[in-house]
Amino acid sequence: MNRRFDLNLLGWFAVLLGALLLVPLPVAVALGEAAWPFAASAASAAGVGGILVALTRTEERRMFPRDAFLVVACSWFLASLFGALPFVLHRSLGPVDALFETVSGFTTTGSTVVNDVTALPRSLLLWRAMTQWLGGMGIILFAIAVLPLLGIGGMQLFKAEVPGPVTDKVRPRLTATARVLWLVYVGFTVAECLALRWCGLGWFDAVCHSLTTLATGGFSTRNASVGEFGSPAVEWVIVVFMLAAGTNFVLHLRLLTGNPREVLRDQELRLFGGIVVAASAVTVVSLAASRGVNADVLRGAVFQVVSVVTTTGYVTADFEGWPHLAQLVLLLLMLVGGMSGSTGGGPKVLRLLLAVRALRSTLHRLIRPNAVVPVKVHGQVVGESVLAGVWAFLVAYALLVALGGAVMAACGYDLPTSVSAALTAVGNVGPGIGEVGAFDNFAHLPAVAKLVLAGCMLLGRLEIFTILVLFSRAFWRR
Repeated sequence: MNRRFDLNLLGWFAVLLGALLLVPLPVAVALGEAAWPFAASAASAAGVGGILVALTRTEERRMFPRDAFLVVACSWFLASLFGALPFVLHRSLGPVDALFETVSGFTTTGSTVVNDVTALPRSLLLWRAMTQWLGGMGIILFAIAVLPLLGIGGMQLFKAEVPGPVTDKVRPRLTATARVLWLVYVGFTVAECLALRWCGLGWFDAVCHSLTTLATGGFSTRNASVGEFGSPAVEWVIVVFMLAAGTNFVLHLRLLTGNPREVLRDQELRLFGGIVVAASAVTVVSLAASRGVNADVLRGAVFQVVSVVTTTGYVTADFEGWPHLAQLVLLLLMLVGGMSGSTGGGPKVLRLLLAVRALRSTLHRLIRPNAVVPVKVHGQVVGESVLAGVWAFLVAYALLVALGGAVMAACGYDLPTSVSAALTAVGNVGPGIGEVGAFDNFAHLPAVAKLVLAGCMLLGRLEIFTILVLFSRAFWRR
């Protein structure tokens, strides 16, 4: 490991974070709100980062796989700590609540401990939305894109941070890849902002919801989330962009560069679309049995299905009052997540596709022991090491959900609340069922539960192994 260079990288990351903390400052000044919390937070992050950079200068700039895991994990910890400072300095939240809210933001989970969102200063709401937007595509990817002066081959960082089991480079150099993906990301954000503004939202609401939609984060500027706007047009626009955010961004790039056939042949995209259509249909039928079929039922079902499967977490209705079948569909969608290479959380559709095909191959070999039944995706044979990694991830995912649920149950919460809180934390979804439902929040949880769920959010966002490997003795051996 090159620990000196690792610290140098973390120093540069803290400096970058300090610069980002200054973005809401002019908004605070323009609105007559307290600006010093952002200035103090930015100075703290930049100061710590500057000291690290100055003390760890080195000519040895090689990065090994273990360095990548360490830098990525520590970067998210630093982002969570410094990102929580504005909430504490504004005296809007206590230290534990501020940490929970910030982790929920950067991991794009969307669970909140704020009882009255409208009581927060607008500049703080902007920072809250920014944490999700930055975490959406990955702060590490962002850092590599805008800090080429670091002069390293950052593929290790890219693999450690980008969600999904497969990393698909779209340009020969990582920096070019990062810039192209961020260009697509920014383009979608601007497009949604303009569309929401055209639908009647004010600029502030349009900007904040665009930032949190493309990140599949779900933080809203309203207590009743998107449903408070009461606008079908706004809801349909957000549905479109939630689907875009839950789709592999490499496919967006291919579509923009004129390869629609290649995009439509993508097996993961087909499965993702099939899940959305099937889940929406079942939910509509379930709701129609008691409410009849109308535009509101259709829109509400589709919106909530897309919101959950992409792990965005916006709500337009209290789905805890829905029929049990509809609630079960939403609970199962928490176990799906978005596509690999998207900003969505969860296990990812590609992993589920590989797991199902591996299961089918295993069953076939039980019937015909001598048969060769390779698992293929996109016409290519998937190696045994990849399949083993998929199953290992799914087992680790289930164990983490069980641990989070056990902590919640030990704190006195019922089974639906405990299980859904753990699922929504690990899957970075947002709302759950029970006491953490659609129009509830996490403020009533004891501090230990908030910290455990915050840890689950980080583990889920970084695909579990990125942090779990740090607890291995072998990782720290020279």
